[in-house]
Amino acid sequence: MTTMDAQTELRYRQAFKRFNFYMLWLWRLGFRRWINCWPRPGGRVMVITHTGRKSGLRRRTPVNYALIGDDLYCVAGFGQASDWFRNIQANSQVELWLPDSWWAGTAQDISSDPNRLYLVRQVLLSTGMVASLYGIDPRKMSEAALDQATADYRLVRFRRTSRLTGRGGPGDLAWVWIPVSLAALLLYLASRRLR
Repeated sequence: MTTMDAQTELRYRQAFKRFNFYMLWLWRLGFRRWINCWPRPGGRVMVITHTGRKSGLRRRTPVNYALIGDDLYCVAGFGQASDWFRNIQANSQVELWLPDSWWAGTAQDISSDPNRLYLVRQVLLSTGMVASLYGIDPRKMSEAALDQATADYRLVRFRRTSRLTGRGGPGDLAWVWIPVSLAALLLYLASRRLR
């Protein structure tokens, strides 16, 4: 990789971290179904809750995914440098926030799977416009071109083990809308009364 390529990759990583920060807040505020309502441009998005390999703290990362059979698949586009990927290598126990459910599960790096190219293609097809940011068109690329373009990507399979419910899951901050709605209603009523 040339110096310019490394700089571009660093800028993309920083941009994705900023974007993921806002994406996670949208999930927490209860917009998970809206985020996934138009997968063609925006992709299919889930949130992985994983444990920090150094800190031991819970971390959350939005990622694009593909559902194939009963398993979920995603790629670490920045390869081994992806923090969430390194975290699941250290501890494979994860939680998965899906548009319609919340699961405990396990993660496994299957980058050497014989069906890797097929699975990677399916994940990239589920990313909406994200793959095109990297010059990858999974609909048109040959297997050789796709293999070369994604050689550093890590392919991860998630197996759901049990459904979760309760506090601390997706939409955990949706309660915010109650006081916001109440304040908006009170402001509206006050402005009508002043007229």
